Amino acid sequence: MSPVRVGTDLVEIATVAKSLAAFGQAYLERLFTADEIAYCLAGGAETAQRLAARFAAKEACIKVLRPPDGGIDWRWIEVCKMPGGWCELLLHEGARRLAQDQGLQGWSVSLSHERLYAIAVVTATFVP
Repeated sequence: MSPVRVGTDLVEIATVAKSLAAFGQAYLERLFTADEIAYCLAGGAETAQRLAARFAAKEACIKVLRPPDGGIDWRWIEVCKMPGGWCELLLHEGARRLAQDQGLQGWSVSLSHERLYAIAVVTATFVP
């Protein structure tokens, strides 16, 4: 078994923009924490890009966590923007328990977005 687990995901920004337009607040509250929503909505023209990058990070994190039933509450995975400009992952409730049960820690996330796509890479290390 590798000492590092990696997940990545690519999201089309237009898809997120369409979902936001169609479902509004219900879409936001189903997928994102209050802090994520506040940060993304403050982005003006970059709102859909910021949401797409966080959605990609959540998908990438799920690939690392490998939940046995395939499902997890999206809000249990939070992307936190740090004052220096980088992002970190914060795991809540079931996501945190799943990570602990698997011996996963040392989480890292990298996000990027441009006009059409957003991408995220998530890593975690195993602790014996």
